[in-house]
Amino acid sequence: MYVINEYTEETPMPRIAVENSERMNLRVKSDQKARLLRAASLRNTDLTDFVLRLALREADAVIDEAERVNVSRRDHARVMDLLENPPAPNDKLRAAAAALPQSL
Repeated sequence: MYVINEYTEETPMPRIAVENSERMNLRVKSDQKARLLRAASLRNTDLTDFVLRLALREADAVIDEAERVNVSRRDHARVMDLLENPPAPNDKLRAAAAALPQSL
């Protein structure tokens, strides 16, 4: 499996909901909290560390999934070939280039 990362200025990063706070409150049902406390104790850690570690692991997975495009070996070879040997511009591409603003 090959991975292509694409970053553009048009794709803004999500804003942070609360920028100046090191505290976060969660409302959970008593049975949910009991399960979390039990799991934390089985890992010999406190509830905050247990929840934070798992939440960050999931956050990293979500971010990784959003920032990657997985392609097949065949598609990867095609993309690389097009990057190394781009096709000649057609009329639509020339028109689009001509329509771009001259000063950037």
